[in-house]
Amino acid sequence: MEQQTNRDRRLKDSTIIAHAGRDPEAHSGAVNPPVYHASTITFPSISAMNKARQDRFNNVTYGRIGTPTSYALEDAVAELEGGDRSIALPSGLAAIAAAITAFAKSGDHILMVDNVYGPARKFCDQFLTGYGVSVTYFDPHLTAELEPLIQENTRLVYLESPGSQTFEMQDVPAISALAHRRGLTVLMDNTWGTPCFFKSFEKGVDVSIHAATKYIGGHSDLMLGLVVAKEDHYRTVKSNAMLLGLCAGPDDCFLALRGLRTIEARLRMHQAHALEVANWLTGHPLVEQVLYPALPGADGHRLWKRDFLGACGLFSVVLRPCSEAAVAAMVDGLRFFGLGASWGGFESLVLPMHPEDLRSATRWEPLGPVLRFHIGLEDPRDLIHDLECGFDRLRAVQQAVPA
Repeated sequence: MEQQTNRDRRLKDSTIIAHAGRDPEAHSGAVNPPVYHASTITFPSISAMNKARQDRFNNVTYGRIGTPTSYALEDAVAELEGGDRSIALPSGLAAIAAAITAFAKSGDHILMVDNVYGPARKFCDQFLTGYGVSVTYFDPHLTAELEPLIQENTRLVYLESPGSQTFEMQDVPAISALAHRRGLTVLMDNTWGTPCFFKSFEKGVDVSIHAATKYIGGHSDLMLGLVVAKEDHYRTVKSNAMLLGLCAGPDDCFLALRGLRTIEARLRMHQAHALEVANWLTGHPLVEQVLYPALPGADGHRLWKRDFLGACGLFSVVLRPCSEAAVAAMVDGLRFFGLGASWGGFESLVLPMHPEDLRSATRWEPLGPVLRFHIGLEDPRDLIHDLECGFDRLRAVQQAVPA
């Protein structure tokens, strides 16, 4: 048997993260690709310009189409996740919109999981339907039962596993196999799993979507989306993004590439801290349920353990019944949990959620209020103490209410 070379074997993720998208020789030895602020690209001759434009997906021909900075980020993320190419876009929602509209046109039908990211649902309900695309939402627990929902004009199935509010898992390989038998394209929002912890293309996904604003950026200081795909689907989405005029800014691409270099190390800390906090919350008397697939016994844990290589720091908690005033007393006084949307940064966050407002195929009827937590890189013992004090405030308000 011939000796295996470096090019013949799949590199480990940590090596890919450190080296993908880098070419120091092309940049005077600089370790990191520089930031190219470029709109106009000039050429030495008409023939050189025409030659470059013949393959504009692989050449720098105009700033909106791509620069060495955006190509470096795109190449690195695609290699890490196992796709052929990726596309940098100005936000996670822009990535969702560019991907969906690349495959769904007027008169088409799409299947969308019911626990999908809220802005993606609004895009479908308020934009796509206005342009003649019909949408059917489905229970995230369905697998084979999805087949009767497929219509003659269905073009794609959209997944988000786990959902970023209530964290139901989908059987991605089984749904993908069913969709492919019916000639459908499978899109998935993989922001929670990241390119490190969920290898989309090994599980049957055709197009993987990321809000790179979150774990890829990792520092709460940029807006960015990424679409990762194999070559044929890449060209479809890239062409659509070009028609829509969507492109990512060079500084955000640079920051995302810098964040990518530490994503695996950060994710391991997020996971360890989140598990410690989630386990503590599971045993708290004021907590009804912790929605975190990485927890043994949690809803979806079997699928998570089978398909994922790890878990990020995002989960939700269902509290036992209590008043809005009690929840406000708990949340408003937290020291280390910022009150705000988004997640994936180094800092911990908390956000009251109302998933019942974003469902149509299923009903969400928890016993009490829902809080979504992003567990950051702080020491989990400090976070737990902060939460313990918060629960004391919640309990005090509840006890002060006359019977």
